[in-house]
Amino acid sequence: MRVLGIESSCDETGVAIYDSEQGLLGHELYSQIQVHSEYGGVVPELASRDHVRKLIPLIDSLLKSCDSEDRIDAIAYTEGPGLIGALMVGACAGRALAYAWGIPAIGVHHMEGHLLAPLLEDSPPSFPFVALLVSGGHTQLVQVEAIGKYTLLGESLDDAAGEAFDKAAKMMDLDYPGGPNIAKLAEHGSAERFKFPRPMCDRPGLDFSFSGLKTFTLNTVTKHAQVNGLPDDQCCADIAFAFQEAVVDTLVIKCRRALQACDYSRLVIAGGVSANKRLREKLEAALAKMNATVFYARPELCTDNGAMIAFAGHQRLQAGLSSDLSVQVKPRWAMEDLPPLDSVNSESEGA
Repeated sequence: MRVLGIESSCDETGVAIYDSEQGLLGHELYSQIQVHSEYGGVVPELASRDHVRKLIPLIDSLLKSCDSEDRIDAIAYTEGPGLIGALMVGACAGRALAYAWGIPAIGVHHMEGHLLAPLLEDSPPSFPFVALLVSGGHTQLVQVEAIGKYTLLGESLDDAAGEAFDKAAKMMDLDYPGGPNIAKLAEHGSAERFKFPRPMCDRPGLDFSFSGLKTFTLNTVTKHAQVNGLPDDQCCADIAFAFQEAVVDTLVIKCRRALQACDYSRLVIAGGVSANKRLREKLEAALAKMNATVFYARPELCTDNGAMIAFAGHQRLQAGLSSDLSVQVKPRWAMEDLPPLDSVNSESEGA
């Protein structure tokens, strides 16, 4: 089975082709960073319009480069969660192409796509494992027993880690998106100058909260400005270092707790923030001490992309699932609502 995947949940237009026998054949991505950077964040209407402009040309280019113009067997598109207008663009395009070509289509959960992306690597994790889903809009710890068999262990009660990175970057007048820019600036920072708190790590549980850390960052910048004037480059680098260390340490502490609670030895990290080098370094070091292993996707598959949607859709299509002709999107969608593939297979065998 050869599946065309379409991702359009937010500010990146991604397409990919996944083949059952040959694996990932190719993927293309158009990022809207330049469109939204002057606003300091994603403008939903502009995102939707850009998806309309870029999606079909990207699909045409991908089909030609993969020699697959007449060889697509199914289409997978992001059904949610995400921005409703952006989701509608991908869903309408995917559903229309599937109808025109006479092939099945399926709506895919965006976060399940992220969660399964590390399975595209040469050394994929086996089940079960704990997943840390950490992106611009989500920070969640999930117990994963199998595809579709998910239990939410903890999540952010306010800002996600990616949102906190973006907002902290804005406080220091850094460009959008904030995560990569803070990480780059932190490389020149000092560990001695500022000490930031590790939120909610002094109490039991697996939930996160980054709003207090965001406020602490703002107070640090404001206090320095009142005493010494606007922070210079070195001061901003020191603040970036302290902020990143606080976020990373918080994530590492909670991941270790989750692994111990589930008695698992495998951790998957996925989503845009999983590309953060400092997070990977600290997780690898911390998990090595408890004889556990961390898995993640290659950097280009950490951010939103079509490959993860094609692969996740392929898994569900192979189990006999597909979507009907109606176009539905779900801006809010709990991953625990997804049916486990083993139950789908059981029902099919019973029928």
